[in-house]
Amino acid sequence: MNKDAILFDANAQVLVIGLGRSGRSSIEVLRARGAHIVATDESPQALAAAQADLAQPGVRFIAPEHLAPVLSSLDVAVVSPGVPMTSPVVRMAQDARLPVLSEIEVAYRLSKAPIVAVTGTKGKSTTTALIGALFRAAGRETYVGGNIGNPLIGETDKAPANSWVIAEISSFQLESIRSFKPKISTILNLSPDHLDRYYSMDEYAEAKYRIFANQGKGDIFVGNLDDELICQLAQSEEASRVPCPMLWFSRHAHRNATLYVKRERIVWSPPTGDPRPIEIMPVDEIALLGRHNVDNVLAAVLIGLAAGIEPEVLRQGVRNFEALQHRLHPIATLDGVTYINDSKATNPGAVVAALEALDAPTILIAGGRAKRTEFLAMGRAIDAHVRCVLLLGEASDDIAAMVKRANIETVASLEAAVQRAQQLALPGDMVLLSPGCASFDMFASAEERGNQFAQFVRALPQSPA
Repeated sequence: MNKDAILFDANAQVLVIGLGRSGRSSIEVLRARGAHIVATDESPQALAAAQADLAQPGVRFIAPEHLAPVLSSLDVAVVSPGVPMTSPVVRMAQDARLPVLSEIEVAYRLSKAPIVAVTGTKGKSTTTALIGALFRAAGRETYVGGNIGNPLIGETDKAPANSWVIAEISSFQLESIRSFKPKISTILNLSPDHLDRYYSMDEYAEAKYRIFANQGKGDIFVGNLDDELICQLAQSEEASRVPCPMLWFSRHAHRNATLYVKRERIVWSPPTGDPRPIEIMPVDEIALLGRHNVDNVLAAVLIGLAAGIEPEVLRQGVRNFEALQHRLHPIATLDGVTYINDSKATNPGAVVAALEALDAPTILIAGGRAKRTEFLAMGRAIDAHVRCVLLLGEASDDIAAMVKRANIETVASLEAAVQRAQQLALPGDMVLLSPGCASFDMFASAEERGNQFAQFVRALPQSPA
């Protein structure tokens, strides 16, 4: 078989590496198309669980140590986003001269619908969900998937040609693309993250830049002029890297910006036709907390405009959009104290944005497993905005070392942190879970961490009315 023209049909012999949500979805979609599947995972527990759940004709589950004899009979490997390209199983597939494709690459190849692809360090899920909401408000049949939670391959498989697919894409997913080509792409921002996987910030940025690598003249890249790395792509010496037309947004009336904020109003200057600026909406109509969410709205609205959605539809869609769970999501107000779940803030920059978004005295719950990132900026933001920070997890000492003025306490568990926060908080305060770290030292995922936070908050005793 020509391995560059794999159709993932009954003639295809496919190795699926990694059996989390994406891997399982890949098995289900590809098997339904008739492909023959060999599936593996470096975790014996994950392998056994998937075998129990997904056992069916045409699917074999093989432990990594037993893969070598079957590799020569396979055509392609599909790797889940959580599996690094340096994984021994991936290396084994590469040594056997198998093409190694990411799940999003396969999703793209199966897609009949155009794709809007969203990446960046923070704000991806909120922006992806908002774009989906805006397209639906405009009457477009829309499917949302990717890193936001539901695997992209499952969405593109069912999306008809006259619909749109809105995809949240991580740097991990972009590492092993070949022909992935979104109709519209955006990079929201770039700040240090996942430096436990990348050797440097430059390597991390290069992974993100792959989102536009295959785009062409009929496609569009949307960029953030306020980000010091992304804005370099607008400069003449770097602009040639982007092989498609570019549209830019900014919180300021920048001369290169198509969509910008002027006098606290979002304004559009159409790049073609009548150039007179058109007001989209006042900033204070955005229901999401924080100035960083203005950036997310600008990106989503500019993508909507690029797709031909009318400004009034976009305005109403933004006004009606509410925060996602685990992203500055208010859980409850008890005895005058508001508890906010921002568990998906897994890097220091996201914590800084969260703290700058709140306008009340704050008790911060932070910590977890660091991603080889620096906590200096996070420490400064804590000193500027936080009365007390409650630290837990592996990175507690590293975060504490960067805090100079705010009170610091170390707690043994998230439950203890919530209980101590209630003791410390005064009416009018906010208690914010915004960890700045991955969850994997104590939780299976950021979602599990956020769900447990909400559970512990709802279990708190309240004063008699």
